Amino acid sequence: MVWITGMGMITAIGNSVPENLKALLEEKQVLAPPQILQTRHRADTVVGEIRMTNEQLASALRIETSGFSRTALLGIHALKEALEGMPAAFLAQKRVALINATTVGGMSDVENLYFDMISPATEGPFLNYIDSLDCADCTQRIADYFGLKGFQSTISTACSSSANALQLGARMIECGEADIAICGGTDALTRFTLNGFHALKNVDKEPARPFDQHRNGLNLGEGAAYLILEPEHSARERGATAIAALAGWGNTNEAHHPTAPSPDGAGALRTMQEALSVAGIGKEAISYINAHGTATLGNDLSEGNAIEQLFGRERYPCFSSTKAFTGHTLAASGAVEAIICCLAIRHRFIPPNLRFETPMEELGIAPQARLLRDVPVQYALSNSFGFGGSNVSLILAHIN
Repeated sequence: MVWITGMGMITAIGNSVPENLKALLEEKQVLAPPQILQTRHRADTVVGEIRMTNEQLASALRIETSGFSRTALLGIHALKEALEGMPAAFLAQKRVALINATTVGGMSDVENLYFDMISPATEGPFLNYIDSLDCADCTQRIADYFGLKGFQSTISTACSSSANALQLGARMIECGEADIAICGGTDALTRFTLNGFHALKNVDKEPARPFDQHRNGLNLGEGAAYLILEPEHSARERGATAIAALAGWGNTNEAHHPTAPSPDGAGALRTMQEALSVAGIGKEAISYINAHGTATLGNDLSEGNAIEQLFGRERYPCFSSTKAFTGHTLAASGAVEAIICCLAIRHRFIPPNLRFETPMEELGIAPQARLLRDVPVQYALSNSFGFGGSNVSLILAHIN
């Protein structure tokens, strides 16, 4: 097992891990029309938007906004929390890997400057942002902010991106390629993404209802989340408190369709089975599943079929999609939901599947509709399934 010794996150329901925990336990609903994102869909869509402008984020971080995309600012904000309590001198002595995930990079800012960029003028504010369009730019800016000089990688596998980052970090530690792995992801809302999902007819105009018979699409969100991974012996040597462990992971690519999963759930099923095998546990050990649960017609059917095939209809664990709280944070979602699983383990609760009312007629299972408190969660399974059939399942474990 690889220990998790630090966490940081920012989403629409909270600017820190404690704020997100409080919102989950209060069943806080925040999905609403965007205020910061400038879009023609403002009147007919709801999103999980962080109510801080770029200027407010930069001011809190004491940096100039010029050249820093919103994606990078959100990532720095979340990682700053994750690194609290990690001595700089300790980090300086270790081989630290930064594995960052994003799907939009600096698109959130560059798209606002598009008409400046195609004008005949050779000078303009876009010159400060043009490099940020590259997804790796936010990784470099995050590394520079924290003085991280070691291994860096940027992963962009759609909605499974930061789950893949966590998997890679854990494997690097187990293989002795890194002493500390900082893994997670960051994505900001963009018109590019919103218009793309509208083109796919996958956006609900109302707050989404994952796994409901009457679901009608997803709500996009934005956010960032990072987890600090290190070997057990390293954490013990410095007296660090383990939050949880990353016990298992699975990665498959079914390649069924560019934007749709296999309806029978074959890819998701294999991925969950692989994660259980890596963790060395049986399916009966799973206490909670944080489902990918986008509330789109195809995804929820596919994932529901996979969960039903693996666990059966009688003794399946509680499952829910917390995207009903945060919106779908794309590349950040795997890390966001891994942290939520850690919180469920540490604080003994099962997050509810907000707004669920009617079971899907194709399934014999249904999500947990109500918050459960004071329940033991020994192992939690977190699913992240991306376009092109890029599937990742992570298993988070309680440390006794």
